[in-house]
Amino acid sequence: MAQSHVAGNIRAELARRNKTQADLAAQLGMQRQNISQRLLGRVPFRLHELQAIADYLKVPLTTLITEDSVGAGAASGDELRAHTPGAAQTQGGDA
Repeated sequence: MAQSHVAGNIRAELARRNKTQADLAAQLGMQRQNISQRLLGRVPFRLHELQAIADYLKVPLTTLITEDSVGAGAASGDELRAHTPGAAQTQGGDA
């Protein structure tokens, strides 16, 4: 499974629900930086993490891992940055 579309699906679902990376990290018991690394594709998601994210977002796991999900109402980059604390400061630099 390609990590880029999985991360894009997760970011889109977070944005649709007005949830942040920090919200997701708290729910999963992880540091926000670890979530960020996964959403940037630097670290792959583990299956149990994807299932926990799907449960938190109240979507089927297939919504997160299906490539076609990205185009179905995915949030724009501006919307995603608005829901990602620190995105403006880290854009163009190391996270």
